[in-house]
Amino acid sequence: MPEKKRDDRKADGDRKNDPTVSQTLAEWFYRILLNLGLVISAPYYFRRMQRRGGWKDRVGQRFGKYDADFIKHCSKGKRIWIHAVSVGEVHLSLELVKRLKARLGDCKIIVSATTTTGMAEWRKKLPPDIKTCFYPIDRRPWVRSAMDVIRPEAIILAEAEIWPNFFWEARQRNIPTFLINARISEKSFGRYQQLAFLFRPLFQSLAQVGTQNKSDADRLASLGCRQDRVQVTGNMKFDAALSGTRKPTLDVHQLFHESGITDNALILMGSSTHPGEEAILGKIYSELKPVHPRLKLVLVPRHFEKARAAGDTLKAASLKVCYRSEWKPGTDLSKNDDDACLIVDSTGELSSFYAHVDLVFIGKSLTAKGGQSPIEAAAAGTAMIMGPNMQNFRAITRTLLSNKAAFQVPDANGLKDAVSKLLKDSDARSSIGSQAKQVVQQNLGAVDRSLEMLVSHPSLSRLSEAP
Repeated sequence: MPEKKRDDRKADGDRKNDPTVSQTLAEWFYRILLNLGLVISAPYYFRRMQRRGGWKDRVGQRFGKYDADFIKHCSKGKRIWIHAVSVGEVHLSLELVKRLKARLGDCKIIVSATTTTGMAEWRKKLPPDIKTCFYPIDRRPWVRSAMDVIRPEAIILAEAEIWPNFFWEARQRNIPTFLINARISEKSFGRYQQLAFLFRPLFQSLAQVGTQNKSDADRLASLGCRQDRVQVTGNMKFDAALSGTRKPTLDVHQLFHESGITDNALILMGSSTHPGEEAILGKIYSELKPVHPRLKLVLVPRHFEKARAAGDTLKAASLKVCYRSEWKPGTDLSKNDDDACLIVDSTGELSSFYAHVDLVFIGKSLTAKGGQSPIEAAAAGTAMIMGPNMQNFRAITRTLLSNKAAFQVPDANGLKDAVSKLLKDSDARSSIGSQAKQVVQQNLGAVDRSLEMLVSHPSLSRLSEAP
C-alpha cells in the first residue's frame, strides 16, 4: 500500500503543516457545512448527472475508489496531477499538458475533470498513456483516498478551483499546488472576502499562481496569495482558441449542406446561449427573415441537455428546428424542412462552427450575467455581438470594443438593430472579424509563460529534462 504521509518531502521551506486553533475551527466549520450540503444537494446533482448522461462512468472515482489498472499505473515513478473542471478548462489546458509531458521526461501526468463532458474531452484529445480520472468530491476521506493512490509530486489547477479539504490534504502532505490561468470574478472575489477566515490560508499555501491579467493578480494578492508567487502570465484561452481553429473537430460544411444551409446563406449563430436568449434570437430571426431571405439561425445552448427546451421555445414561435444529434455524414436533415433552424445539442464542437458563420451572438450576456468567452469567435475572425453582461470577461471585452473588434448592445432591441445593420454590411462584418483576429494574435504566449512558471519551480525543475 502507498504511504499515507509525505513528511519526508518539503515543497517550500516556509510551509507549515501544523494548523492553528482558528484553522482547526475553520476546518470543522467547513466539514459540517459540506456534509449538510451534500445531503441536501445530492438529489439535484444526481438528476443533473442523469440528464447529462455518462454519470456511471467510473463513478467510484468521485469517492476515491480506483480500479486495479489505475492503481498499478500510479504505483511506480513520479506523477503530476492536473485538474480542469469542465470542457472550457480542458481545452485551455491541453497544449500545456502536452508541453509538460515533453519537459518532464519520465514523470507521469494524471489529468482529472469534474464533469463528464470535461472527461470526454480529456479522453478524446490526449494519448492513452496520460491517465484520466474524476476529481474526488471534497469530503476529507474521499480526498485522502485519492491522494493515497495518486501521490503527486505537484498539483496544477486550471483557473480557480478552490476546494478546502483538497487544499488541506495537499498542504499536510507538503504537495505544492499551483493555479494556472487564474481569474477571480467580482462575485467570487466578494464571497472569498466574506469567508476569509476559511479561504485566506488556502490562498497563502499556493506555491505559484499565473493570472490572466493584473486585476486578477491584485485580487488574488488581496485574498492571501503571496505577491512574490503571483505572475501575470496572460490568458491561455487565446492560445487554445487559435489551436482550435486549426484543428476542427467536425465537418461543419457538410453538416450545414445536409441541414439545408446553402453556401450563400447568411448565418446568425447564438453561441453558448442561456434560457431566454434563444427566444430573443428566434424572434429576431423571424422578423429579419423577410428582409434577408438567405438568413439562417444556428443555436448552440451552453448546456447541451437544454437543447430540446431551446427547440421547444422556437417551435412555440412557429419556427421549424432540426438537431445536430440527428445528423451523421450522409444524413439529409433538409428533408425535415429546408428552412429549419439548427440546434447544436453536442459538446466540444462549438469552436468548429465559428469560421463557418457570418455573425455570432455571445451568450449569457443578455438574459443572464457573466457572459461566455468571446475569444474563440475572435480567433476565427468572426464578427460578434454581445449583450451588456460580460462581467466574467471584462478585460477582453474592453480590449475588443476599444479595437472595434466587437459590438455591444444594451438590450434585445439593440441586438436586433445590430444584427440588422451587420447583415446588410459585409464590409463591416469583415472589418470587425479582422480586428478581432488581430487582438488574439497580440495576446498569444500565455501557455509558454505558464509552462516556464511551472518548470522553474523547484518541485518541477528537478523533474524536467535539460533543454
